[in-house]
Formats: sequence, structure tokens, C-alpha cells
Amino acid sequence: MNLTSPTQVRALLAELEVRPSRSLGQNFLIDANVLRILVDAAELAPEDRVLEVGPGLGVLTGELAARASELVAVEKDHRLAAHLTERFKATPSVTIVSGDMLKQRIDRLGSGRLRKVVANLPYRPGTRILVDLVRNATPPDMMVLTVQREVADRLTAAVGGKDYGLLAVWVKRLYDVEWVKVVKPTCFWPAPAVTSAIVRLVRHDRRPLPAEVESVFYALTKYAYSVRRKQLVTVLRKAASGLQMDESASRTWLNSRNLPETARPQVLGVEEWCDLATEIAP
Repeated sequence: MNLTSPTQVRALLAELEVRPSRSLGQNFLIDANVLRILVDAAELAPEDRVLEVGPGLGVLTGELAARASELVAVEKDHRLAAHLTERFKATPSVTIVSGDMLKQRIDRLGSGRLRKVVANLPYRPGTRILVDLVRNATPPDMMVLTVQREVADRLTAAVGGKDYGLLAVWVKRLYDVEWVKVVKPTCFWPAPAVTSAIVRLVRHDRRPLPAEVESVFYALTKYAYSVRRKQLVTVLRKAASGLQMDESASRTWLNSRNLPETARPQVLGVEEWCDLATEIAP
């Protein structure tokens, strides 16, 4: 069956008695060229162990299974999970997990050996899934993901730009992010109301943080971006215990980084946030 054919996709869904669910983000990729670009961007080697989120009918799953030594695919729709389990029952390198990705222990999938993630992320929970992957105890070495164009803009935003925020800070501390391709709505069936984009995230180790500093980094940035319109001096003075810095020390710190004393959270890059967390951490 050609899963990039809209006619055959519709026929298979009818056979499975599945009507595409907007709440589940069920927009099935039907463009063979986009599929090739997505898989090629992952640079898969025969020894790679891969996680796929939201495999749907398995258009991407089949390509990944042919190239990787192990593939774990997590599908929330139990009907599609059952279909994929039957389809790949003779392929021992493929494991289909029927369940919600947001409820999985990522470090236990594939016995914790999955080092790449390749997926067309479901639109609604996509950002939460990405954050869970980034904040996992052992973040993947590479992720190639189809996401909403809006999310891709946030991931690749420059410091201080209108799209630069908490997501960019958290992701870029661990990953170099690059655009791969903009994907039109017509590349999916049914066509979503938004444009998508393929992005590639490659792990780097430029700024490792001790556990206690990393904890402050996440708590501090999450709080600061919840009040991002306030000046950082005020943000730090009013922060919760363990995240505070008095006004004089804040101004001294900003001056030492050549930042204005009126600076707001969005003008700090990843390095500055790491430095600040290091300064504040016990």
C-alpha cells in the first residue's frame, strides 16, 4: 500500500474505522518528497536506535524500520497502534507502544538506548513532548521533527527577537537548531490549518551544568519568562527563595555582562542564563 497516496490513505482509514481526529493531531503525511527529506535529515546509520512519536498509519515508520537497528514508535490512538503492531509483527526491531507520549517514561523506552528521535509531532501536544525530551535525564543526540511553523520560529529565534522565549532558551542550551524545510498544509491529509516545518536539533555539550545549577536554571528561566515584561532587577528581587538576587548584586551582574540595568528577560542569551543560574545556585 502506498501511504503517500491520499486515496489509499482514506481507504485504509475507512477499513480501520478511523476518522482523523483534530484533538489527536491526526494529519497524515502524503508527500513522498517531504518524507524523503525528513528521513534523510536524520542521517540514520544501521546501528541507530530511534524513537518515533505519533506514527499514525506508519508512512514514516516503514522508512525508519528499514534503516535503523531498533525503532520504538509511540501511538496514542489504540486502533492505529493495533494496526501497526499487526503490520510490523514480523519485524523484531520494531516495537509499537500503545499510549500517550506525555505519560511515558522516556528513559525506559527502548531500555533507555534510543539516541535519535524522528517524528511528525502531533500539533497540540508537540511542544510539551519536545520539552519532555529535552529535559529528560538523557536527552537524545539528534531530533528531526515536523512541527508547526510557529514552533519552528520560536526554536530558531534570535536573542531579543519577538519569537525568542523560554522554549528557545531551554532547547538551545543543549541543541544547535536548524531549519530543514517548510512544509505546506497540502502535504498532509486532511490538510491542517497551519503551515509546518522540519527542524533538526543536534546535541552539543558547550554548557554542561551541575545538577544543582541546572535545577536553578530551569526554575529561574520559567519564572522570569512568566513575568517577561518586568525588568530583570525586579524579577530577581521578587523571585522565590533560592532564586533571588538583591538589587545591587543584580545591577553589578548586568554591568559585568555589558547589559543595561533596565534589561528584561528576553535580552539574555543561553550563556547569560547559565551564568546567572551559576551565580545564584548554592
